[in-house]
This record gives sequence, structure tokens and C-alpha cells, in this order.
Amino acid sequence: MTTYPALFTPGRLGPRTTRNRVWMTAHATEFTTDHTYSDAHAAYYGERAANGVAVITMEATSVHPTSQPRTGVVLAYDPAVVESYRKVAAAVQPHGTLLFAQLWHRGRETDSVVSRLPVWAPSPVPCAVYREIPHEVTAAEIDELVDGYEQSARLAVEGGLDGVEIHGLAHGYLLGQFLSPATNHRTDDYGGSAQNRFRLVERIIERVRAVVPPHLVVGIRINGDDGDFEAALRPADWVEITRRIAATGKVDYLSVSQGTYLDRMLIYGAAPAPAGYELPATERIRAAAGGLPVIAVGRITTPDLAEAVLQRGQADFVGMARQLIADSQWVAKAAAGRPNDIRPCVGANHCIASIARTSLACIHNPDVGREAGTVVAAATATTTPAATVAVVGAGPAGLRAALTAAELGHRVTLFEQAAETGGQVRWLSAAEPYREWLGITDWMTEQLRHHDVTLRLGHEVSAAELAGHYDTCIVATGSVPRRDGWTALRPSRWAPGSAPVPGTGQWNVYTVREVLGDQVTLPASVLVLDDIGDRRALAAAEYLAAGRTVEIVTRLPHVGIGLADSHDLPSVTGRLRRAGVRLTAGFELVAIDEDRVRLADVYTGEEEVREPVDAVVLVTGQIAEDGLLRELRAAGQHAVAVGDCVAPRRVFDAVWDGDLAARSITTASHPLPGPRRRDHAR
Repeated sequence: MTTYPALFTPGRLGPRTTRNRVWMTAHATEFTTDHTYSDAHAAYYGERAANGVAVITMEATSVHPTSQPRTGVVLAYDPAVVESYRKVAAAVQPHGTLLFAQLWHRGRETDSVVSRLPVWAPSPVPCAVYREIPHEVTAAEIDELVDGYEQSARLAVEGGLDGVEIHGLAHGYLLGQFLSPATNHRTDDYGGSAQNRFRLVERIIERVRAVVPPHLVVGIRINGDDGDFEAALRPADWVEITRRIAATGKVDYLSVSQGTYLDRMLIYGAAPAPAGYELPATERIRAAAGGLPVIAVGRITTPDLAEAVLQRGQADFVGMARQLIADSQWVAKAAAGRPNDIRPCVGANHCIASIARTSLACIHNPDVGREAGTVVAAATATTTPAATVAVVGAGPAGLRAALTAAELGHRVTLFEQAAETGGQVRWLSAAEPYREWLGITDWMTEQLRHHDVTLRLGHEVSAAELAGHYDTCIVATGSVPRRDGWTALRPSRWAPGSAPVPGTGQWNVYTVREVLGDQVTLPASVLVLDDIGDRRALAAAEYLAAGRTVEIVTRLPHVGIGLADSHDLPSVTGRLRRAGVRLTAGFELVAIDEDRVRLADVYTGEEEVREPVDAVVLVTGQIAEDGLLRELRAAGQHAVAVGDCVAPRRVFDAVWDGDLAARSITTASHPLPGPRRRDHAR
């Protein structure tokens, strides 16, 4: 018996049977160093398979040298990929999980920086993100692309995979560019009519199916909606494309997504995009699919929603990427009837931001990407706790430190001077679009209850209470906002004892912590001064916008520059503008004189005045709160600092610090066991 009968019913994919209806959909990892699948890939996918995922589509792989947006792309057309396929298959298939390659060409949605080759597309229309004018492919080059898909499919079969997924129709990639009249302006056999625009897709389906044996699976990823822009393919258009695909008789399933690079939040909607936001369009695709199994995606994060999707007949499988990044044991916990133990995906899109700089990471799952070095499933708690541990501060760093230490069998007491846990995550969540981020800290708080952690809220602990009473102290006391008003353009002014910007000590000047954390009532006209470029100023402005005139001023090139990697800057900017928030870039604060604010252009030095301004909110950096740490060390107490009290940074860094600190705890009498276990299925 299971709480989720539809979710755990076996499914059919052409010639193959799946053990349940949970599908890990393709997403980039940047784990490769040589354009093949690495040991890290094998460990990453293997862990999800071991915990019950039925089907895994590995990350998109390039079918041609002209499709290399990043250095960390696997080359599906290169025979070197075959052995790496076998390595991943050996980690995944023994668990009963089907493993597919995803074959892909980006078309215009890339540039030539990595490949050093011209961008190929049906017509010379640049991508709004990459902005490079493409080369219009010739008929001979189209044949070359078809050959690339066929060669890539053949190598996937040779590598022992269970099937292949044709990608490129969805998300505005190459095949979608051929399908769309917005990007296909050709007058030959591949342009004009809907049938002509479908011709390349049809050729690729036929050639791929010809080299994939009947006992293996061929699927295709499509859109349900490209988005709202001129000449876009909308749901009705994709319904017709679905019918054309089904009519080929050569495809075993359809994986349905949304969006192009004209609106990337349709592809991977961040909070506050609602759960299941893609389902209406997907349901229309399923009705037109002629019985082909359909995979739904779009923030399907809970077992209850997944079960409802299947019960309502909106799809045949539920696809997840970010949720299975956040918790590799999602399926095991759902099967055990423990949905509340699932670490939630909060839609922060740190996973997406991380691959722009390094490899895949999750904002509050510190084990992503290091699965090979962790132990899953079996508990490692000792019968006699290894150490007594005090953790001070119940923000993301302290909560993670306390939870990891408790999982390892230590006796943990967690102190927090506030009445609630959460730290800066809690006050950020005062802004409605970030309410879901509380899942980061609320989930860890709830997990502490399973591990007998003593939680002392509303208690400002002193060094005297701790020194000599615990084997180790983990200090996670966070940081406080700067109030002097100086930006990073004035480093000499950051010296201790320097005079602040004139007027920043006025009664009507606030910090973002006071606005969001204490939720003070501000007057009608507010100027938010931002020197950081992250979400704090944006959240404060959005929180204040109702019934007020709000302006964000930053000395940075544009407001919210720190959101560029997570790709949700356009959607956040749209929300702010619709709320009437004025966005001003390239200016710094000169002085505040009651209700008059002087600003200076950072490029020309010319001054502007804002008047009247009833209140100013400063978002100009944080100061590490490390006083307790220094007191403890002076008293001879072993103490480790984590999170913002080391250096004010991001939520991810706080969680990472807390996890590492807890794993490093040792005592002379009882050293820690080896790698820490992960959140095992109790």
C-alpha cells in the first residue's frame, strides 16, 4: 500500500516498463572536464537511481561542433563519449532505472566564444540573450545536422543506454527555430508552410529511429507554449506539432516544457512562479498525443501534486530537475509516506546560477556534486555521542551545522536570540515573492526535531555560559547591516572610525533589516540605496511598493545585477516596474538633508537631487558579528565560525560552511566516523 498509488504504478514507454512515474529531466551540471560523462556524473545520477527515480534523462549533449555554449558540454557526436555512457549506465541501470541521452543543438541561442565557429540557425536572427548574428544554414549543412543527430543516437546505443531523447524543439533551440515563423524566414523546402518548417524535425526523427533498435526508446522534448511574443508558437500551434510527431509512428513519448530565451522564466520559473504552472498547456498536448505517454514539468515539487497530476490525467509521468537536485531521496521519502521530510525546492534558482560560474549546486543541499564522497542510506549515529556541541545562531549556517552534527550522533544545543529560527532568510521572506524561501530554514528546523536537538529560542547566550561546558562551539551569529552609506567605490571611507555619509544618521534612514526584519512602518516616499546588487534591495522595494512611491538607486551598471546568473532578473524587473518602482543605475549617495537626497553620477560626477524623500533605506553591505567568537577563543574554548560572522555572503555559503564545520568536529576520545551520511530514509 502507498499513499500515492498512481505515482508508484509502473508505466510504459514503448517497449520498456518503468518502476514508477517519477522522471528526472535533463539539466546542466558542468561536471565534465573533457566533454564526456565523468565519475561525478555517475555518482550524481546513481544516487537518484538508488533512491527510486524511474527514468533519468541526462543533461543535454551537443550533436554538432557549432553547439557549444559552455566549456562543460558533453559532445554526443564524439566516439569518446561511449565509454562514459557505460560508466553512468553501470551506476544507474542496476537499480532498475532507465537511462536516456538527450541530443541537442542550440541554434541561435548561443555564441561562438567557446566553439569559435559561426552560430548556425535557420535564419540570421540573433538571440536576445547572446546577441550574435547567426549563419543561415545551407541545405548541405542541414544534412550535416541530421547526420549529427543520427551519429549521436548511434553512439548512445553503443554506450548501453536505454534510449535517446531528441531535444531542440523546446526552449527555442534549433529545431524550435525551424518550427517557428518568428525565427524561420526561409523560402526553401525548410521554410514557409507548417509542413516545410516541420521537415527537419521529421527527418531527424526518422534517422534517429532507424539506428535505435526496437527494444530501446526514442522520445522527444517539445514545448507546450513558447510564450507571449509576436509570431510565437502558442499552445494551439504545439498541439498541431504534437499531432505531426505522433503521426510519424516513430516516437515513444513526449516530454513537455515551455519557454524560449525571450522568457526564460517559462523554462525554469523561479519563486513566486506557482507549482505546476505548465500543466494547462501540457494537458492539451496529452489530449492530442494519440496515446503517447506525456511527461509534465514545471515546479512539480510535492508528492501530493505529483499524484494529483497523474490522477487527473494531465500527464503520464511527472518530471523533476530542481526538486531532485534539492533532495535526491524524494522518491524514497514519498514511498515511505514521509512527504514532510522532503527537502523542498524553494525556486531560488541557485542551481542555475551555479553553473554559470562553477558546477551544479543547490542553495540548501550541500551534497550536490559531491555524492561520491558521501554515504547514503545507513545511519552513522553512534551509541555514545562523539561530542557535546553548542551552535549559536539559528540562521541557515547555524541550522545546517546543528542538523549535520546531530545526524552524526553529536549532542547538540542550538541557541538563538530571536523568537524564531531563519535569520536573514526569515526577514527576506517578508516580501511575498520570497515567502517560499522559508522552506530552506523551516525544513531544517523541522528536521532538528527528529534528532533530539535542544533548541533554545529567545536566548542571547554569553561566552560564560558556553566556555568549558561544550566540547566545541559553532558560532553562526551572522552579520548586521552597515549604516554609514558609503559604497565600494570609496574604500578609504570603510576604515573604522571614518565619518559616515552626511545625513545617514537621521531618524528617517533605515537598513533593509529594519524594513523587512522588524517591518517598521515607512512613510509615502522611499529611496532604496543599493550597493550590493542582490535580492535584498529588490525585496525591500517590492515589499514597500504598495501605497508608496519607491525608487531604487544603485551605483552599479543596472539594478539587480546579481540576479543575472539565476536568469530571473527580467521577471523581477517586470514586477518592480508594474508596481511603479523607479529603477536608477549609475548613481551613488552624496548626502541626505532631511527630506532632500543628493546623488552623483558615478561616471561624470554630476549631481542630481531627489526631493521630497520621506525615508531612505540603506543596502550597502554587512558587518560580521564575531564578538562572541573572539570572547570564546579568549576564554580557551574551541570555537569555529560559520556563515556571515566569518564574512557576509550568500545563503548557499552559509549552509556550506555549517555543513563543513559539523563534519570537522572531532574529540580525542571519539573521532568522527568517515563521510557523513545524507538525510537517510528513516
